[in-house]
Amino acid sequence: MRVDVLTLFPEMFTGVFGSSILGKAQEKGLVSLKAINFRDYSESKHGTVDDTPYGGGGGMVLKPEPIFRAVEALLNEQAAHSSQGEPGQCLSGPKRPPRVILLCPQGESFTQAKAEELAREDHLIMICGHYEGYDERIREHLVTDEISVGDYVLTGGELPAMVVTDSVVRLLPGVLGNETSAVTDSFSTGLLEYPHYTRPVEYQGWKVPDILLSGHHSNIEAWRRKEALRRTWERRPDLLDKLELTKQDKQWLAEIQTAEGQKPKA
Repeated sequence: MRVDVLTLFPEMFTGVFGSSILGKAQEKGLVSLKAINFRDYSESKHGTVDDTPYGGGGGMVLKPEPIFRAVEALLNEQAAHSSQGEPGQCLSGPKRPPRVILLCPQGESFTQAKAEELAREDHLIMICGHYEGYDERIREHLVTDEISVGDYVLTGGELPAMVVTDSVVRLLPGVLGNETSAVTDSFSTGLLEYPHYTRPVEYQGWKVPDILLSGHHSNIEAWRRKEALRRTWERRPDLLDKLELTKQDKQWLAEIQTAEGQKPKA
């Protein structure tokens, strides 16, 4: 996969893209991560990328030309690499056009399902805005997706771009040391994740549940499923409305609700 981030502050991404899981994924050749200053694509001698809005109003608006030129340059660059098969290119060219993602408060809420969808792509281009907003022609004629990481406003799209990148890249095959980790994550199964324990068996009088020490794998899996249901019901019961529960799930959920003194749902 290739991820290109268009930003006015590429230096913000140096530590994030070069460290931890993202850094290791790049070292393995599983992903290419790059932050590009779209000010470089301004034709103004002062590198202007914004202007006052037509019709008046406060703030500045990002101009369309630098963004369009930056995306076009990335597409031309990738096409050239794909056709030439340059030595040292560890990643093959994209089989599909890239997804061009606008990070903005007006976008669809970012979810694990969206991360899994984007992880199946070959090339992602993310656009980080600043100031009051974007020229509407960027939305209408360039981007394929608009994503929001929450119902709040930040100073720019850089932090959301980092969040989306991290969430997507960790789902790529070979990125995580344990391939089952991403599969059992909270939200990937539709439920919050079950509790985890490790050594020591007892700490300050608090013990690891006996069933996890039993070595009986089917019983352990059943316990984990029930605990995932319990945690989801306690913390995010809204998720259960979206999930197709098995007969066993419903029985466990009824037991959990009864134990908590709440009447089980029919």
